[in-house]
Amino acid sequence: MTGFLTTHVLDTARGCPAEGIEITLYRLEGAARHRIAGTVTNADGRTDSPILPAKDFATGQYELVFACGAYLRAKGQAGAEPLFLDEIPIRFGMSEGDSHYHVPLLLSPYGYSTYRGS
Repeated sequence: MTGFLTTHVLDTARGCPAEGIEITLYRLEGAARHRIAGTVTNADGRTDSPILPAKDFATGQYELVFACGAYLRAKGQAGAEPLFLDEIPIRFGMSEGDSHYHVPLLLSPYGYSTYRGS
């Protein structure tokens, strides 16, 4: 079995999935940052397929960047400019080559959290 990476976004302030959030995945190699994938959350706050599918999986350091500003503005949650949270980067490592990694974002206008899900 080969590993893969999935993600989703939940709007904890509104109690629902966060649809339409752009997500970019980068692979980190030393000081270099390489864009390897991009997607948008669907009506369930998830991506339609793994953001890093098994065929492209490699262990290493990664960064997911969630572009939440447009979503927060559209939902009337943004507050004054500049936004407190606009782009949210999450850096993490994947060391198990045969595992499913799931890195969700729990979002509100003034805070967020994440964890390694299943």
